[in-house]
Amino acid sequence: MRRLYYTALETDEGRAIRDLVPRRFRLGAHAFRRLKVLGGILIDGVPVRASYRVKTGQIIEIRLPDDEAGEAAADGEVSGPPSFIRYQDEDLLIIAKGAPLATLPGTHIKTGTLREQLIALLGADAQTFVYHPVNRLDKGTSGLLVVARHAHSQHLLSTQLHSGGFVREYLAVTQGIPQKPEGTIDAPIAKCGEGAKRCVCEDGKPAVTHYRVEKTAGNRALIRLRLETGRTHQIRVHLSSIGCPIVGDYLYGEELPALGGRFALHSAHLSIVQPITGERIELDEPLPADLVALLRAEE
Repeated sequence: MRRLYYTALETDEGRAIRDLVPRRFRLGAHAFRRLKVLGGILIDGVPVRASYRVKTGQIIEIRLPDDEAGEAAADGEVSGPPSFIRYQDEDLLIIAKGAPLATLPGTHIKTGTLREQLIALLGADAQTFVYHPVNRLDKGTSGLLVVARHAHSQHLLSTQLHSGGFVREYLAVTQGIPQKPEGTIDAPIAKCGEGAKRCVCEDGKPAVTHYRVEKTAGNRALIRLRLETGRTHQIRVHLSSIGCPIVGDYLYGEELPALGGRFALHSAHLSIVQPITGERIELDEPLPADLVALLRAEE
């Protein structure tokens, strides 16, 4: 169980729990209601009602509901094969996701997902395991992904997601080389028809991707990309729109059987603010060998 504390200041004197707690702990309305129902709000160790008015110096405690992922790895003792967990604490995990691998079960994917891999690695109960991926990656994309270990952490991380607090950089190997060595693709994106495919469209939602060419080999390029927005398939659509589809992207370019169902897109750098402590966490994940080989083959 994750417990958070706050000591009431003079300026908090006389304020009701219902007014003070959501603001001080940055709780959403649903999370606050759930805490009330579960008796998860305490003053000096004693559960209180939402109408309770605090006094200066009292210790306000909130007890977030148990999360199986958090309980299973709270002591950091993970055994077995080399872990794909790159960072963990009481509030979040940062995973190096493989590809092809679905982040979540879906209409056509019921098993063989990242969720199942985490259950096995952490020794969690599949029936009660709570799983909160924050920056979702397509099945064909590898690299760094954040998983919140309780709903409050998910809420706070989600508010960071499209801000300067949550920085995501990707590496892509493209078929074709951009005309400019670096630049910004500012092109709105919308759904195309009934399927999953997206396209650049004037009346679509705003989408901005910054890019820089890191290396070229033959007619392929290694491009570093930073997202300013987070539209579905944004990088894939934007690179295709400038004539540089991602190698192996069956939806926006051409499938490459040698890649075994993935495409050449990798979440390479992540920088976030730890939602409870405020600590800055930065991680890098090297480009997988199969994607490095795509460039070497063109040299």
